[in-house]
Amino acid sequence: MTGGPLFVSSGDAIADGHYRSALERIARGDLVGATDILARTVEFAPAFATAWFALGAIRDNLGDRAGAIAAWQMARNADPDDYHGARLQLARLGAGDGTPAMTATYVHRLFDQQAATFDATLTERLDYRGPEILLEAVGGIGEPRLRIGSMLDLGCGTGLSGAAFRPHVDWLVGVDLSPAMITKAREKGLYDRLAVDDLGRFLDAEADAHALYHLVLAADVLVYVNDLAPVTASAARVLAPEGSFAFTVETHPGDGVVLQPTLRYAHGQAHVRAAVASAGLELLGLSHASTRTEKGAAVAGLVVVASKSAASAATGTQSD
Repeated sequence: MTGGPLFVSSGDAIADGHYRSALERIARGDLVGATDILARTVEFAPAFATAWFALGAIRDNLGDRAGAIAAWQMARNADPDDYHGARLQLARLGAGDGTPAMTATYVHRLFDQQAATFDATLTERLDYRGPEILLEAVGGIGEPRLRIGSMLDLGCGTGLSGAAFRPHVDWLVGVDLSPAMITKAREKGLYDRLAVDDLGRFLDAEADAHALYHLVLAADVLVYVNDLAPVTASAARVLAPEGSFAFTVETHPGDGVVLQPTLRYAHGQAHVRAAVASAGLELLGLSHASTRTEKGAAVAGLVVVASKSAASAATGTQSD
């Protein structure tokens, strides 16, 4: 069932009980029965975002596009923080903003849920190799003399990129919005510093503190960001002179940004180039590279390396 049944209490024991009854129907494969229960539940508790979202997911599964849109609109209206991702589901169905920004609440929830099985899912089921691709892009593969003074791992997750880059880095910092992911990363003992924070907020705080990094890395993180320009500009602010920003994105044949059925963003080459240029960075490399497979097929992607030249650092031409 698209979106999956999640639960945030309505605050009313009766409404919550009805919702759990609907989940039992779903578990038995009785989607029509679950729909009837949820429809009655939201009549009784019209601000119950969880029930509205589940109702939309079932209707979508049953092919009722109009009904799914109506339910997800109610879920969106009942929950401005969009814990369940109703705005993304609406965008997927062509209703409302086509490329809405993901809320911090949604991303936090998404990755907290995935933390326990994250490494196994990526490496064993999805053939994930983002860190290796990025290491090769910045000159690491086959170059044991590579030294990176300080590196910031954006959206570090459980530390897969940290493991790949640690042998080449003197000072390694990781930041992620998910506390559960940071807990997993901390257990590996790879990072000199770890923080739970929103990427943009963390970068801005680092810039205000005059922190500088020789490499800022974002491995399969920006697929959850609709517009690359703000985060690229913020990354540029914390780059040391001649420092590099290296990242991967999923891509598509067009120029702009597309929300895919996976609820991840695909960025066209023109959008990537514009974001790099607007941040005052020099594009050193942009090439096609797939960091994962999905349903047995390689996912189209780009690996990007951009640099702050010494001249731009001296004149302050990077975006603030």
